[in-house]
Amino acid sequence: MNTAPAEEPRWLTDEEQRTWRAYVHASTLLEDHLDRQLQRDAGMPHVYYHLLVVLSEAPRRRLRMTELAMRAKITRSRLSHAVARLEKNGWVRREDCPDDKRGQFAVLTDQGYEVLAQSAPGHVQAVRQAIFDRLSSEQRESLGEIMQIVAEGLQPKEAGADLPWLR
Repeated sequence: MNTAPAEEPRWLTDEEQRTWRAYVHASTLLEDHLDRQLQRDAGMPHVYYHLLVVLSEAPRRRLRMTELAMRAKITRSRLSHAVARLEKNGWVRREDCPDDKRGQFAVLTDQGYEVLAQSAPGHVQAVRQAIFDRLSSEQRESLGEIMQIVAEGLQPKEAGADLPWLR
C-alpha cells in the first residue's frame, strides 16, 4: 500500500482557467454548430461526415475498419454503429478482408461520394464562418501551431496505450 503523501495538484491560474473554459465553451459550441449544419443540410451528424471524408481520401475509397476507427479517433463499437447507419443509407458498404477472415473493409459507395460532394460546400462555409473568417492570418497560423502541439502531446506513442479504436 502506498502511504506517500499525495502531491498537491497544480491548480490552474485564473488566466489558465479563463483560457480553459473559453476553449471548452467554444469547442462545444463549434461541434454543435457543425452537427446542426450537417443534420440540416445533409441529414447526417458531423462524425458521419468525417467518416465519409476519411474514406474519400483513402486509396480506392476503402479502409480496414480498424484503420478507419484509428483515423476517426473513435471506438470500434461506435464505428460499427456508424457504418451500419451509413450502409442503410447506401453511402458505405462493408467487404470481407480476403487475407483476414475476421477483418472487414468499409468502402465509400458512389452514392456516398456524391452525398459528400454535395454536402462539402455547406460544411466548408460553416467552418469558415465559425473559425477562419473571425481570425487574422497570424491568429490562424497560431491556432494551427497550437493545435498541432496539443495533438502531438496527446497522441500516445507507447505500445498498449488506451486508445479509443482499440476498445
